Amino acid sequence: MTATASAPPRSKVLALLRGTAGMAIATLVMNVATYGFQMIAARLLGNERYGGIASLMNLLLIISVFQLGLQATAARRVASTPGDVREIEQVIKSVSYRTAAILGVSMLVLAKPVEELLRLDSIYPALLLAVTAVPLTVLGGQCGILQGERRWSELSLVYLATGVPRVIVGVGAMLVRPTEGAAMAAVALTAFAPAIVGAFVLRHRRSDAPHRAVRATVREMLSGSLALLGFFVLSNIDLLIARNIMPGKGAEAAAAGLYAGGLIVTKALLFLPQAVVVIAFPSMSAVGTRLRALLTSLGAIAGLGVLGIAGTAVLSGLALVFVGGDDYSAIQHRLWLFAVIGTFLSLLQLLVYSALARQHRAASLMVWAAVVVLLALGAHIHSIPRPDRLDALIHAVIAVDGVLTVALLALSLWHLRHDQRTPRPETLTA
Repeated sequence: MTATASAPPRSKVLALLRGTAGMAIATLVMNVATYGFQMIAARLLGNERYGGIASLMNLLLIISVFQLGLQATAARRVASTPGDVREIEQVIKSVSYRTAAILGVSMLVLAKPVEELLRLDSIYPALLLAVTAVPLTVLGGQCGILQGERRWSELSLVYLATGVPRVIVGVGAMLVRPTEGAAMAAVALTAFAPAIVGAFVLRHRRSDAPHRAVRATVREMLSGSLALLGFFVLSNIDLLIARNIMPGKGAEAAAAGLYAGGLIVTKALLFLPQAVVVIAFPSMSAVGTRLRALLTSLGAIAGLGVLGIAGTAVLSGLALVFVGGDDYSAIQHRLWLFAVIGTFLSLLQLLVYSALARQHRAASLMVWAAVVVLLALGAHIHSIPRPDRLDALIHAVIAVDGVLTVALLALSLWHLRHDQRTPRPETLTA
């Protein structure tokens, strides 16, 4: 009796862990492992050598826009036309392999300039970056197919394989040989792990890939990659502005360092609800569920953001520990403002993906326009008294991100209501 009575709750828990809850946990583990690798690398390599691997990882982040563009394209096409899954999957695989090959060869050709630009110890880390780009790009198509089909258990395994091996192999490599090459070799080697998992779970399906559909998919992938690149630039360019408007030594350099420390809170609030975006995207791609999925996801992200802002304000001392300790105490009373920035960015990320799901390109133009505005404000801040520049930059970023969030939300709601009145046909070659 007892065993029978307890079985249903246990099966429900297991089903939940295999579904969206497991997806959320896997996403969290992947992000923690990814950033944990960089934190450990900073300690094991030291300031001088870590600068090279940090630069390589930032360049890898830029390259990953093609991966994310492929993932968004695949997920949208699968979710919007579920009857053509086999054909779509083959098209996505074809585009993934071609894009990966082109990107890998391009990075090999650019290895020497990358070495010189990033001032690496040798050309080998740059060559390894080119190798990493290949499985990383293939992975985008695989994740998009799984995401579009809502196969959360398999996608969770892929995400776990993305983060965990990098930490384990990376730490071992850097303990044996604390160099840029060893760290990047670990990144390159472990990049194949999630791609192998993805290939395994998608191993059985085969069909032809129409050339017309391939061309249309490439166009959509490039358009999505451009929009996501704009978001990445917007979410990272404020640190570059800070380093340029607060250069030099002493108090000015310290102010730029304080801003960089505050951005740790921003990144935490940005990546905390990432699973919400992954889970919501297929529903935002289907005409009948777009509006509800967007509003529900906005509510969830906004709720997490409010909790994060309030927690950072009330427990600023605890937040300071994660930022870096007493060395950053001058920014303790401003940490909640960085949480506001992170909340706006997480909302913007969802709105950008919502636009990709509907294939509306105006959002991309608006994001790039916000980048230009922020650069212009940075130039203006450079002309004001130095003690006020830190606060001025924080307020400028909040203003730009806030206005863009409201504008994209208004545009999204207008389009969604218009689409409900006059739904557009979803086709494989759209």
